[in-house]
Formats: sequence, C-alpha cells, structure tokens
Amino acid sequence: MIQVHDIFVCKPGNASKLAKKFKEAMTSASELVNILTDMSGQYNRVIMVTQYENLTAYEKSWEKYKEDTEAMKKMEAAMAGYQDMYLTGSREIYQIW
Repeated sequence: MIQVHDIFVCKPGNASKLAKKFKEAMTSASELVNILTDMSGQYNRVIMVTQYENLTAYEKSWEKYKEDTEAMKKMEAAMAGYQDMYLTGSREIYQIW
C-alpha cells in the first residue's frame, strides 16, 4: 500500500479556499483519504492525501483524468482558478508498512 501527499504552499489567505476546492472536486475520487491544512510548521500549506494499492495503481489512476467524461468536466469546473491560489508544491510518496 502506498500513500501520496500532494503538497501545495498557498499564497496567504488562500489555503482554506484551495482545500475547499479540492474537497468539492474530489468527492467522487475513491483514492482520496484526506485534505489537510497546517496547524503548525510551515504556513499556508494544503496537503491532499491519497492512497493506492501499489505504484502501478497510482500510475493507472492518472488515466481517468485524461478521459473526456462528464465527471472530469465537473472536476475541471470545480478546480477552475486553483493555479492562482498557490506558489509552489511537491509530491511525496510513502510505503505503508
């Protein structure tokens, strides 16, 4: 089992807005575990936590985002403008033991 943390460092005042966008856009995503915002440590961070059986399942999950389906159109609409809310980001992939 692997867990993926997509980390976004937001512009001041945008972390909760971005977290809300992710929460709304990912409601039908079975791999979503949590959307996190900072309470200590670095400020203005949003972390989207997803979980997969293995790296192959993670890689395969990206295929659905390439499809031109109604669900993807809905997700794109919900995520409109999210690029303007953050400064930088990173991804961390962990093995769960």
